[in-house]
Amino acid sequence: MALPDQMKNMSLPVIGSPLFIISNPDLVIAQCKAGVIGSFPALNARPAELLDQWLERITRELAEYKAANPNVEVAPYAVNQIIHPSNDRLAHDMDVCAKYKVPMIITSLSAPTEIVPRVHDWGGVVFHDVINVRHAKKAIEAGVDGLILVCAGAGGHAGTQSPFALVQEVRKFWDGPIALSGAIATGKAVLAARALGADFAYVGTRFIATKEANADQRYKDMIVGSGAEDIFYTPYFTGVHGNYLTKSITGSGLDPNNLPARDKSSMSFGSTTVKAWRDVWGAGQGVGTIDDILPAGEIVERMRREYREAKAALCA
Repeated sequence: MALPDQMKNMSLPVIGSPLFIISNPDLVIAQCKAGVIGSFPALNARPAELLDQWLERITRELAEYKAANPNVEVAPYAVNQIIHPSNDRLAHDMDVCAKYKVPMIITSLSAPTEIVPRVHDWGGVVFHDVINVRHAKKAIEAGVDGLILVCAGAGGHAGTQSPFALVQEVRKFWDGPIALSGAIATGKAVLAARALGADFAYVGTRFIATKEANADQRYKDMIVGSGAEDIFYTPYFTGVHGNYLTKSITGSGLDPNNLPARDKSSMSFGSTTVKAWRDVWGAGQGVGTIDDILPAGEIVERMRREYREAKAALCA
C-alpha cells in the first residue's frame, strides 16, 4: 500500500507523538515546519472551545509558512482522539476537526470504527495505536489507514513486545503504513525502525525536552539527567501499564517498589494527591540518549543528519 499523499512531503520519516498536557500549537508548528508530523491530543485544548483556536492557528501558520517557503518540506499535523466512554468531548472535538479537515487523526484505545469513515469523508487519514496483533487486526477491520505499534520501551502507556517481534508479525498480514514507537530518540534509531519494516518512527520523549514543549522545567531536566534504568513500568497510576520516570515517583513521596493502596478514582494517599502526567511523568527508555534541551527544529535537523550519516555508513 502506498503512503497517503499528505504524508509524502516530509524531511524525515518521523511522527511526533501526541503528548498529554505537553503538546501544544508551538511544538506542533515547529515540528511541521521542520518536516516531521506534529501532533497533539485534542484534550490538551482546555476548555473545549480552545480547540477551534488551536486548529485555526496551526492551519493558518503552516499555510503561511508554506506560501513563503515553497521549496521547504512542510509536514502535515495530526490530532489524537481518545475513543472511550469517559471522553465526553469526542463528538465535539471531531466536529471541530471536520471543520478544519485535519489531515491525520490518531486514535487510541477502542477501534475507531465510527471515526474512520468520517475522517475519510473530509480526505484525512486515521492511524491507530496498538500494542499487539489482536489490537492491530481490530484496527484493520475498522478500516484504518495506518498502525502505530507501541512497543517495549515507549514512554507513557506502552506495550511489552519487542519491535523485532511485533513489526515482523504484523507485516505478515498488513502491507499498509506502520509507525514504530519505543525508545526512538536519534536519527540512527529512526533508520533502524525503517530497516525493520516500519514506514515511520513515532517519537515522543525526545520532544518533551524541547523549548516549545509545555512541560515543567524540572520534567525536562529530569529527562536529560536520566537513563533507561530510571524508567519504571507500572499500571498503578492510570490502570493501564505505562513507563514513568522513577525520580518523579519518588519525588512525589512514593516508593516505586512499595506503592500504597489507593483510591482509584482520586489517587489520594491520606493528605497527598498524586496524578499521572501532572506529578508523575511519563518517559521512554530512550532517555539515556537525550542530553540537552533544544528547539524542536534543531532536534529534527540533528536527527536528519544522524539519519543520513547512519545510512551512508551502512552503504559504505
